[in-house]
Amino acid sequence: MKISARNIILGKVTSLKKGPVSSSVTMEIAPGIEIVSSITSESAAGLKLKKGQKAYAIIKASSVIIGAD
Repeated sequence: MKISARNIILGKVTSLKKGPVSSSVTMEIAPGIEIVSSITSESAAGLKLKKGQKAYAIIKASSVIIGAD
């Protein structure tokens, strides 16, 4: 698979919460560091995601917004 995104992070699925339309996927990308993504439940099923599975977080964004108090 070749993609244009530059931020590709290997991780392990630690939690998968399936809903009727969307699913929340939590991945551990380093010890104690998690990333969460909301994807369609259809995509989660197509990827056959399950807890403990290795997967990639692929991030492509034109901007990153940071806020502080």
